[in-house]
Amino acid sequence: MARRQQLRTLSLDELVDLKYELTELILKEVGAQRARLEATVAALGDGTVSSGGGKRRGRPPGSGSKLKGRKVPAKYRNPQNRSETWAGRGGRPRWLVAELKKGKKLESFTIKR
Repeated sequence: MARRQQLRTLSLDELVDLKYELTELILKEVGAQRARLEATVAALGDGTVSSGGGKRRGRPPGSGSKLKGRKVPAKYRNPQNRSETWAGRGGRPRWLVAELKKGKKLESFTIKR
């Protein structure tokens, strides 16, 4: 209660100065605690703590396939529009789904190599 009474007596400039001082103190303490935690983790583990600039070894678990985003040659082509192709990855294109519903076989759209 006494602190609140003291704060109420301060001017706006004094309150703003106090806010900046408190923010500075909080940031320093957070930085010190982070450094202590990182030192503890490094001592316990293999030293691969990532704080944004550290070295990383390999890909983190669950980061997906190494091949994700790579281009692969097309395996299937639309006979009506030869510019429409499909590599066999991801969802089937609409043109292929429509042709398969008509009863055609997937092998009939294979690109001969």
